[in-house]
Amino acid sequence: MQRFAQAALSCAVSAILIAMFCANAIAQKHITGTLPDGATYVIDVPAKWNGTLLLYSHGYVAPGSPNPAVDAGDPATGGYLYAAGYALAGSSYATTGWAVQQAIPDQISTLDAFVTAVGTPTRTIAWGHSLGGMITAGLVQEYPTRFNAALPMCGVVAGGVGIWNQSLDAEFAFNTLLAGGALQVVNITDPEKNYTNAEAVLSTAQTTAQGQARIALVAALGDTPGWYDPTSSEPSPTDYTTREANQFSWLQNVDFAFTFAYRAELEGRAGGNPSFNTGVNYGTQLKHSVDYSEVQALYTAAGLSLDADLETLAKAARVSANPAALAYLKENIIYNGQLTFPVLTLHTTGDGLVSVQNEKAYSTVVGEAKDSAMLKETFVHRAGHCEFTPAEMITAFQTLELRLNSGKWEDLGVSQLNSEAAALGAGYNVIEVNGTLVPTPPAFESYVPAQFLRIYDDFTK
Repeated sequence: MQRFAQAALSCAVSAILIAMFCANAIAQKHITGTLPDGATYVIDVPAKWNGTLLLYSHGYVAPGSPNPAVDAGDPATGGYLYAAGYALAGSSYATTGWAVQQAIPDQISTLDAFVTAVGTPTRTIAWGHSLGGMITAGLVQEYPTRFNAALPMCGVVAGGVGIWNQSLDAEFAFNTLLAGGALQVVNITDPEKNYTNAEAVLSTAQTTAQGQARIALVAALGDTPGWYDPTSSEPSPTDYTTREANQFSWLQNVDFAFTFAYRAELEGRAGGNPSFNTGVNYGTQLKHSVDYSEVQALYTAAGLSLDADLETLAKAARVSANPAALAYLKENIIYNGQLTFPVLTLHTTGDGLVSVQNEKAYSTVVGEAKDSAMLKETFVHRAGHCEFTPAEMITAFQTLELRLNSGKWEDLGVSQLNSEAAALGAGYNVIEVNGTLVPTPPAFESYVPAQFLRIYDDFTK
């Protein structure tokens, strides 16, 4: 589990990037403090502050892992914005894990601390990665008068109920078809053992064609992409063997830690299981998945009956949510789509932890609230969770600020976005892979995500 505890620290940064930041920007004001609930915060204000504050929300921190306050996702991006005159602030949140309940008030308290120590910003922009992208969207929803714009990146913007229901779908299929019902999919009492057992079943299944076909079905229900390595090209849409191997890598190296272990932390917070699959037709769900053709092909190649496995899922006992736990997860958090100022999102297309289909869920609820004019979604063609270059993030931020200054979304094509990112230079066009900075050209692309399979928002009946 230790490697997953480290991986869960979204957008971790290397000593190389830290050195880059520290060599180029020393804060005129560097302020730290502790909030009443124990959360810490950090504030950096440049000598020539332009009046805009950027409030950063960090990603999921695995229970038991270090949880320092940070005010940028990586030092290169933070250093660039700081040098350009922007103040930076962010808190640790009072707890680790699914800390939405603590994070939103802690971030607002950090804003209050900034006002007290520095003054009132002329503009405040919320930004964040992963769970921090979710928190950023939550701040937008719950405290709209405190912000002028927001940049949720690789965010869980399908909301808490939707993302954990989607996780349950994958768990349920895996447990039913591959683990013989031996795993705890909810009400997890021993997360370490549950995770270890799930990993063992997964590894064994990958050794046979029949197991691979069923892994592909599990991945399809969870919208797990068939692309894993951010330094590689995306496999052909019909290279089903390679795509399944990449899905296996996502499940083995990232997703199973959340689905079979970290779910227990959420259940402890919520006072029970908040997820359900009552009424779900997995045959219908599969047909809506972008990976349906892959599943069909691998089942045929393995000599398995897809209809028979779907019938097995249909007959398996369903999981009901604890009503109080579901209410907790709805509060922490689902979305109503109401936007009173510009929001720009950024997502990689090959994200296997927080699928790109989250963006479809978010644009759907914003459309239902009739606020689509305030939302713009941008996409980077790359595998990985939050695998953006600093140049891509800076370009996205500049696009958002252009919207603030002009009062309208400028029609910037992907060619222009990529040109602007490339112009920032080699030092910002890199991603970090296993502690090494890898030169990486910008990869903005026009993209329309498929529907999110288990949508659940304020308009859900």
